[in-house]
Amino acid sequence: MTLVCAGALVREAAGAGRAVAAFNIITLEHAEAVVAGAEAAGLPVILQLSENAVKFREGRLLPISRAAAACAEAAAVPVGLHLDHVKSPELLRQACDAGYSSVMYDAAQLPYAENLEATRSAADWAHANGLWIEAELGEVGGKGGAAPLDPHAPGARTDPDEARRFVADSGVDALAVAIGSSHAMASRTAALDHALLARLAKSVEAPLVLHGSSGLPDSELAAAVAGGIRKVNIGTALNLAMTEAIRTHLTPADPRPYLAAARAAMTATATAMIGALNCKDIGGRPWTHSGDAPTAGASC
Repeated sequence: MTLVCAGALVREAAGAGRAVAAFNIITLEHAEAVVAGAEAAGLPVILQLSENAVKFREGRLLPISRAAAACAEAAAVPVGLHLDHVKSPELLRQACDAGYSSVMYDAAQLPYAENLEATRSAADWAHANGLWIEAELGEVGGKGGAAPLDPHAPGARTDPDEARRFVADSGVDALAVAIGSSHAMASRTAALDHALLARLAKSVEAPLVLHGSSGLPDSELAAAVAGGIRKVNIGTALNLAMTEAIRTHLTPADPRPYLAAARAAMTATATAMIGALNCKDIGGRPWTHSGDAPTAGASC
């Protein structure tokens, strides 16, 4: 296979009544593990790099992006490359040259009108440059080390009527919704508002995206997909697996034993979570990639 448009993978998932897993990566080992996990599951996957991860890479987008693209190009399953939680206009404008076919522009922390204005501008630029674009309405808590939002706090849940208008007025291709998940959860104990998800699925024509999915048990993940979620973002689960493996296999002189163990642990996690999104109980149609999705840089 080769590197394909992440947006095309989301559309194919939606057409099959399923969801595509999208994993946030930080290191080369993350990318290798996610691709290996997708190959073991026999399903497409999306590799994501967040703005925070770019900051960790000393602000350099290209090195890790090219490494991730190389992993995708060698994969036995379709792999998309997605730039996640972008707030910087400068970073947004680097996406195409770095090989990304899609981007998530994050202005969810702003009031509705400002979020809409900023997102519409980002969407106009993205579409003019052949990029598929995701945005967020309502705010999924736990970003950047912040505490999860109180369920009753303003913006802690996505309003279906606002979501319908936001998608129509901004022109985005997919919408991340706040329905009870939270970023950076170390335990899989979160519960989603499935009644709200049902209302959102009826109100919004664009594919719905779930952020903060590491904190959800398998049953909640499967129910989210059955309820209309079409892209599922996962990051913390990989980091937990990696860190635990490094603790167990840490050696004083050579990083290869503990990095190999970390990669294997992340592969097992990715395989299991991809499987949870595509369990037989969901009832979606078999999902086979068309093979003709545009590559990065083409219109998605």
